Formats: sequence, C-alpha cells, structure tokens
Amino acid sequence: MTSTVDPISLPKRAASNDTEIDREALATLLVEIARNVDPDYRARFEGVPTADPRMETLRQLLVGREISELSRVTHLLDEPEQLAAAVGGVLPSAAARAPHAQLGEALAPAVERAVQRSIQKSPRTLTDILYPVFLPAIRKSIGEKIDQTFQSLNETLRHIFTWHGLKWRFEAWRTGASFSEVVLKHSLVYRVEHVFLINRNSGLLIAHVAADNATSEDPQLISSMLSAIQDFVKDSFNEKEQSGLDTIRFGELRLWSEVGPFATLVAVIRGNPPEELHEIIRDVLLRIHDECSQALEQFDGDSSQLASVETQLQTCVELKQEDSNQGFPWLVVAAVLLVLIPAGGWFFLSWQSGQRWQAYVSRLETQPGIIVAEQKVRDGQFYIAGLRDPLAADPQALLSGTEIDPARVHSQWQFYQSLDPKFVLQRLTASLTPPKSVRLSIVENRIVAEGEAPDTWIDRARAAARQLSAGGPVFDISRVRDVSPEARAAEHWQTYVSRLEAQPGIIVAQQTARGGHFYISGLRDPQAADPQALLSGTGVDPARVHSQWQFYQSLDPKFVLKRLVASLTPPKSVRFMIIEDRIVVVGEAPAAWINRARVASQQLSADGLSLEISELRELTPQELTHLREAIQAIDIFFDSGKAIPGPEQLPVLDKLANQLKELAKEARKAGVTAQFMLTGHSDATGRETANVSISAARAETVRALLKKRGVDPELLLVRGAGTFEPAETENSRTGSSANRRVSVTVNFH
Repeated sequence: MTSTVDPISLPKRAASNDTEIDREALATLLVEIARNVDPDYRARFEGVPTADPRMETLRQLLVGREISELSRVTHLLDEPEQLAAAVGGVLPSAAARAPHAQLGEALAPAVERAVQRSIQKSPRTLTDILYPVFLPAIRKSIGEKIDQTFQSLNETLRHIFTWHGLKWRFEAWRTGASFSEVVLKHSLVYRVEHVFLINRNSGLLIAHVAADNATSEDPQLISSMLSAIQDFVKDSFNEKEQSGLDTIRFGELRLWSEVGPFATLVAVIRGNPPEELHEIIRDVLLRIHDECSQALEQFDGDSSQLASVETQLQTCVELKQEDSNQGFPWLVVAAVLLVLIPAGGWFFLSWQSGQRWQAYVSRLETQPGIIVAEQKVRDGQFYIAGLRDPLAADPQALLSGTEIDPARVHSQWQFYQSLDPKFVLQRLTASLTPPKSVRLSIVENRIVAEGEAPDTWIDRARAAARQLSAGGPVFDISRVRDVSPEARAAEHWQTYVSRLEAQPGIIVAQQTARGGHFYISGLRDPQAADPQALLSGTGVDPARVHSQWQFYQSLDPKFVLKRLVASLTPPKSVRFMIIEDRIVVVGEAPAAWINRARVASQQLSADGLSLEISELRELTPQELTHLREAIQAIDIFFDSGKAIPGPEQLPVLDKLANQLKELAKEARKAGVTAQFMLTGHSDATGRETANVSISAARAETVRALLKKRGVDPELLLVRGAGTFEPAETENSRTGSSANRRVSVTVNFH
C-alpha cells in the first residue's frame, strides 16, 4: 500500500535529517503556482504532471491573499465606474500632498481648456461668477470719476467771474494748462495728517504715520473705533462683506478709507482734497499688499515683519497742497500800464481813423457811376483813384459827415460814361428831348418809352436804340405810337394780318401796302373763317383791301375731322375725338364701315395724320358672339415636354373642330370671314428658346389635328408665345400644367 506524503511535513522531515530540501516537491509546487498565477504558463507545462490536490491548500496558505487582491484590482480596472470612485476617494489627499508647482503645471492645460469650453458654451456663467467681484470696483471707479468731474466743474463755476478767476485765467494762458486745472491747483488746499493701516479681520492697528505738527489721541484707540464704526454700519444696514465705509467728514477733517484683501488704509485729511487723491491712496495700499501679502494675512499683532510698511505710508502724509499767497506784482503792472496806455490810445485813434476811411471807401463803391480802382493809407494820408461818371455824385462832397480831414485826402479820378440805366436815361432825355406825350422810364434795367410821337422823333429814338445795343441797357420804343394817319392805317392793317395768320386753315403768303391800298394773297381752306368777315372791327377800309385766295385742304385735325364725318357718315354708335393732334374713333360699327374707316386711315397716314380705329369694335350677330366666347374658353392641354396632346384631349379637339366649322359657316352668312389664331404656351421649365419652340410646335400640332377633323386650314393661324402669356402663376404643379396649353382667339374680317 502506497502512502501519500504530506507536503507540509516535507520541510520538517528534511530539516530533521539533514539540511537538504526536497527539490522535486518544491519544483512541483512552483509549477502549480505558475499555472495559477499566469495562464500563459499553463501551455508550457502541459507535460508536467499535476500536483497533489493538497497543493491547493498550500497555495491558499502562501499566496491566497495576494491572489484575492490581484483579482480585486483586475476587476476594479475592468469597471470604469468603480475605478473612478476609487480614484476619486484618494485624489483630494493626493492633490494636497503633491508639490504645488508640479500640480499647477499638470492641471493648467486641462483647466484652461475646461474654462474655454465653458465660456464658449455659456458666457453668462462666467459673467455671473465675476459680477460680484468686478461690479463694486467698476461702480466705485465710475463714482469717483463723476465726483471728480463735478468737483472740477463746481470749483470752476465758483471762481469763473471773480478776481482770482481772472488771475488764474491769465496763468492758464501763460502756462498752457486748462483753466479747470489751474482753479483746482489754487482752490483745493489740503494736507494728509494721519495714515492708519488696520487689519481687516481683527481690527488691530498694523502701522500709523502722522505728519509734522499733527496731533491725535492713541492711534490704537482710533483704529479700534474706526473698525467698530465699520462693523456698526455693516450690521445696521446689511451691507455686503466687500463694501466698506468710504468717506467720513467732520468739519475740516475728512477720513478716506480704502479696503484691501487683508488690510484697510485710512487717511485723515484736513482741507478740500481733490478726488484723484483716492487713486494715490489706493496705489499705496496695492503696493503694500504686493510686498507684504503673506505677513498681512498672518498678522497677529506683531508688526516686526511689516517694518517696511511705514515707508509706504510716509508717502501719503507727504501729500499736501498749500495756498500760494504770493504778492501781486503791482510795480510791474504799473510800468506795463504806463507803456500800454499811450500805445493803446495811439492804436485806438489809428484804428478809428482807418475804420472811418474804410466806411468812406465803401460808400464810394456803392455809388453808381464811381469805380474805385485803388485806395491806400500811408503816413496818415489817404490816397484814392478810379473812374467817375460826370453825372455821378461828387466824391469830395461825400466826405462831409465822415469826420475825415479833406486836406489829408488825395483823389485822382478819370471821367468815363457809365452804362448805368439811370445815367443813360439822363443822357437820352437830354439828347432826344422827347415831347410831352412820351414818357421815359426804367423797367427792370431797360429804358422804356411810352406814349405818342411823330414819326420823325420815333426815327431818332430808333437810331439811339441801335447805338445803345452795343452793350448798354435796352431802349424799348415799341410802346410809342406813330400819330400820323398813314402810320395808324398801317398799324390797323398789321393787326388784321396778324388776325388772319392766327386763323386755322388760312396761310398768308404775301401782303403789301402801296399807295394807300392793301394787297394780300395766300391759301384758304373752305372750312376756314371768311377773311372778308374778319375785317370788321379792325379799322381798315374794306374798299382799300384787295385779296386773292387759293382753296386747299388744310391738315388741321379740326378740318380733317369735318371732312371725315362728311365722307364716312358714321353710325350713331361711333364717336370721333381729337387727342393731341390725333383723331381717335371709338364705339361699334359694322365690318363694312370699319373697312371704309381703315382705308381712310391709310390715306391720312400718307399725309402725316393719324386716324386710330384700334378702339373701334365690330358689330356682329348675337349668335356669333356666343360661339366666339365658347370657342375662346376652350384650351388644349399637354404633358411636360410633349408637343402632342394626350388621349384625354381628343374629345376636346372633336368639340372644338365642330364649333370652329359652325362659326365659320355662320360668319359667311353674316357677310364676314372668321379667322382663328392658335397660340401655343409653355411653362417656365427649361430655357426660353426651347419653350418658344415647343409652344409653336404645340400650336402646329393642334392645327394639323383640326385640319384632319375638317376645319379649313386657311382659317387657322398659329404662333408660339412661350412663357410670356401664362394662364396662372407657376407656384404649384397645377399652375405649370395649366400653362402647357394651346388657346384659340377668334377674329372677324
């Protein structure tokens, strides 16, 4: 009977006999461990026999815990949610123990990308985060700027009309600065007497600096009181944590407070400080926080680590602006006045004399008939030269009332004849000596003569008018009537001739007056007025008039219309109208009368006249009208891209053919010829040239189908309209199919 050996007892037995190890048992144990730890080794040791089952017990005793941990870790790595929970449990402590520099460098790219994605996705989130931080600072900065502006405006307005304001305006002009800057420089007198740096959390005094000769109580007590006031205001009015008491005023003293992350800086100012002092105090507080932020954050009452703060605070107490009470330089001003008063008097007199001279020159230049060519002032003397009409005003006489010494005026005038109408009128009156019945006047820069005068005076006036036409004003003598009998008769004759020439249908070819008799000849339309009847009322003796008129047909629309009405004898349903030299016929008439009117229109067009009968409708029997309306209501439809109608259109073609033949038969009975226009149409699909071609092809197809059904092809006309005459707007498939058609139009001849 074979006995099994306990592997656990092997080492003991080996140890009791000798120090050697059972190598075979150890090798078997190691092979079994390798098989269970790494499955890849199982294939390599297929030839090695399996170990005793009790080896499993030994394996559990030796590496059972490790195998369990390895299994748990493997399962954890295979489950992302459990792995994330496990890493999240240790990540805060790992981040806390990691070096800050390395952790920041590692997280910076991820944080930047996350912030960028967040801003792109929802910018309002970042706005809501930064709103409580930036809004108070922006509001405070804007408020300070507004206060600064109002302070500058207030001080400027308060001193603008004072003696100090005049001095400061002169200083602004001398230095090149603005007036408001100079006003603030002199009016805002102040001195910073105390500066306190107080811990923001505990209210303990960190540092205190006072100006020379500035007195105060215990600085620590003052610091505690200021902190207590700050806390009282916050608790009483529920102010936010980041806000603080900004300004306290007591008499001439002002307390300005600037709040920082760890400390508050309070400046005690005496006087009227400018608003920009806030910026200086704020910059000092920022520099203190930049240099000593860690010491300020950890401050517990020991100021030994903040010794450098007092140096920064000292810059604040050095801020001041004192009133400059310099004496006014009265001696210099008196010396300047002694020099300026005589010079000013001389300058004023010279300026006044020059103004009077310029006023005198301007007065001369406005005078008609005077042209100032040159004028100047030299050594207190006045010189002037130019042209002067003898009829113009005397320049020397115009000096009176100007307060200019005539002895200081040196004039040189050349005489000329001015073309001013006033002077021309004076010269014409002197040379022509018009009779009392003639009046000369100036009308719109023209010299007009009115009245009655002998022909001798009229001839002299006419000669004077020709002389003036070279550049002078117009001399109009057309209103002067010749008082001689022959002139009156000639005037009456010209009135009669003008009346004849204004008559339509009369053309005056020639007219003369000879030996007291009047001769006239020309052309006259029989429809025109009688020239002999027009003599009445003209003052011309009919016995002295000799006329010779040739009859002609005038092309005046009024006479042409009379002849048309007489020749065509239109029915009562026709009306003639004259529109802008065109004769238009409207209404209804039989076809025969319309044909006569058309022939008359063609004859008139050769003479350059227009007789329009396009609005004339043909009178047709009632049954022809009904048939025409029924035929024109029929359309033959086609499929898209097809020139042959579908089978469903054949009954429509049969009906149309029967109606066409019936209408042609009835029209012949009525004495007219019916003609049918087949118009092909297309939808807007495709190019226009193709649409025109297919529309014409559809019309030709319908013509051939109607001919096949017995319709006379001589009565059928075809044309292609393409897409230019759509039946419906093409906004749907129904509209497109309605436009693919052939329509019929009936005309009677």
